[in-house]
Amino acid sequence: MLATLTSKNQLTIPKKIIEKMPDTKYFDLEIEGNAIVMKPLTLYDTDLVKIREKMKNLDLSPDCVAEALAWARSK
Repeated sequence: MLATLTSKNQLTIPKKIIEKMPDTKYFDLEIEGNAIVMKPLTLYDTDLVKIREKMKNLDLSPDCVAEALAWARSK
């Protein structure tokens, strides 16, 4: 299917494609070779107060979280 790039660097996703992802509002874009790959992305609301409270209850330090993130990103 054809999509045209506008002067504002915007693309319109063809209806036949977007109908297969009706609740998707955000996409992660990557370049693979000469192709642009769009992956559906789900965003979640976060409540930092609740997260920090849970960390405190579990006796987790910010260092533990940083280590866990580094580990997860290395996979």
